[in-house]
This record gives sequence, C-alpha cells and structure tokens, in this order.
Amino acid sequence: MELLIFLIAIIMIGGLIVVPAVRRMRGGRGAVRGAVRASDPQEYGFVPRERLDVRLPGPDRQLIDALEEVQARQDWQPAARLLALTDATSELRWQRVQTLAGAAAFELAQAPGQGGMWLRTWRVAAPEDPGAAAVHAEFLVRQALLDPSSQDFRMILEEARDVCHEAARLAPEDPVPHIVELGVARGLAYRQADFEELWTKVTKLAPHHMGAHLAALHYWCEKWHGSQDRADTFTHAAAASAPAKSLLPALPLFGVFEHLPEANLVRTLYRSEVITKAMEGALYAVRQAPADHPVLPHVRHLLVFFLVRAERYAEALEQLRHVDGHVGAVPWSYGVDPAAEYTVYRALAVAGWEGSGGTPATLPQ
Repeated sequence: MELLIFLIAIIMIGGLIVVPAVRRMRGGRGAVRGAVRASDPQEYGFVPRERLDVRLPGPDRQLIDALEEVQARQDWQPAARLLALTDATSELRWQRVQTLAGAAAFELAQAPGQGGMWLRTWRVAAPEDPGAAAVHAEFLVRQALLDPSSQDFRMILEEARDVCHEAARLAPEDPVPHIVELGVARGLAYRQADFEELWTKVTKLAPHHMGAHLAALHYWCEKWHGSQDRADTFTHAAAASAPAKSLLPALPLFGVFEHLPEANLVRTLYRSEVITKAMEGALYAVRQAPADHPVLPHVRHLLVFFLVRAERYAEALEQLRHVDGHVGAVPWSYGVDPAAEYTVYRALAVAGWEGSGGTPATLPQ
C-alpha cells in the first residue's frame, strides 16, 4: 500500500517526470483516495497486484496450461503440441511464440546457465520442428536486445538470423520467422532496401498482421533507424489500408507512444489533436475487432495509458475491465516492474472516476 502511494506521488510531484513510462498527471488528495480504493480491487472487480500475470497481455488458457506444464517438468513437449495445433497464419501463433520465448528468457535470467533448459532440449530433440526454431529465434533476439552494448550483441543476432531462416525453411507458409527477423533487422541495422525486402516477405504471407506491423514500427522509429515522420508515414499508411475488423487503425497510437517526449512540459499534450486522433483510431479498432483477437489486449493496455493521461477516466476503466489480470504488454513491460506500473495507472483511473463523483456502482456496464 505504501509503495503504491509512493509511486503515485512520484507521478504528481512537480509536474515534470523524466522517465518515459511515467509522466505528468493531475491528482492531489483525490488520487491518494483512489489509490486506497485501488488497493482493494474487489470493489471494481480488479485482480490484486500480487496476482497480476506479467507473462501475457490477455488470457490464453491453453498457453498458460502448456507453459505451466513445461516449467513444472522442464518438458518441452506441451509447448510443441500447442504450437503444432496453432494455425501458422494466425496472429495467435505469433503471440504464443513471443510468450514462450519470453518465459525461457525470464527463466534464464532467474537461473543463469540453467533456466530455460527446456527450450535448448526442444531444439536438440526436435531439430526439424518449426515451432522450436521460431521460439529459439525470438529468444535469441530478446537476449541480444537486453544489452545492445554487449560485445556479444551482434554475434547473438547473427545466430538469431540463421535460426529465423531455418524456421522459415521448415514452415514456408508461416510469417512468424520473418516477423522475428524484423527484430534482427532492427538490431543489425539492415539497410532500408534489405529491410523492405524482408517486409515484402512478411506482407506476402500476412499483409494485415498487427503483430508484424508492431515489430516493423520499431525500425522506422527515431530511436532506431528512422524518424518520427517515417514512423508516422508507416503507421498511417497501414491504418488507411486496413480491412474491416482490423486492429491496424490503432497503429498510429503506438507510433505516438514511441515518440513521446522524455519530459512533458505541456499540460494539454494528451488532449492535443494528434494524440486525440490516434486514440480515436485505436478506440474504433477496438470496437470493430473480433473480441477474441489475440493482439486486442495490446491495444487496450496502451489505451489505458493514454486515456488516463487525457483524464478520460470512465473510458480507461472500460479498457481496464477487459484486460485486468494480465500486464504483459506495452507500456508496462518497458518498466522494471510491469505490475507496479500498471497498478499505478489503474489507481489513477479509479481516482479520476471517483473525483468526478463516480462509484463502482455507477460505472457504465
């Protein structure tokens, strides 16, 4: 409880924060009252912080069951069976590859040299399994990007590229190996022509894949190999060409997030025309997309971030009700403690709602 109030206080002190994940908010005593309410999640049907799942952005019972079995017995076969039964062209496969690789990376970080042994065993025992190759490639990309200044950075990414090519050979119709290579391209600074050639392979297999667009966006961002203008061009072109029920109209909001200023001195930044339009595009995408779209929780989490900052608390709470319980998504995953980051914003949404006279009973259903 004390930690939560302390974190909220950090957000409010002085109106100037220089960390990307937490910037200026309004609140005062009302925010502290909201923090107290948010520390009792049952009033709003929220999950207590200690039970928040940092592995996934949203529920996937089959994946959780397989992952728990893998980790309990260090047996790779439940993961192999799950991916074998997951449609290679679906965004669900990309999401599951991401989560399995992330789990192996987390285990290795917790137990250097021993953690994630099941993935290494899987690769040795089933060298022709395209799922194992895809997870291994994503695992290597994550390991490299943990420390781009490491002397092993380039070597690890070159290995990841080789494994991507192997995975693509084993499953020619699967876009995931090419999507994973987008991360390699970012780290190895592919020439623009080479990146576009890779992107052509992705879009040939999955032209409207939201996860692929999220991966490609990083390359075009200012902090990697592009600029804000190039990122805007990329995201708006994708949104404009999106088919019905696609999440791509939400892509400009991710572009806005990646180019937020480190220090915000503008009180109305999050109610500006640019950010408002990006939020409206994301809200439109959320309303139109299938309820079981595997990338939908990613969009909802980012909307929580922006809606709270824009002081649109009722709308933020609506998104929270859909994703609460899982916090494995941007922007929370950029912090050292995703559950803490998420819980602060959840508390601020409650504080803002109650500051305008709302209660759990009056929250729109």
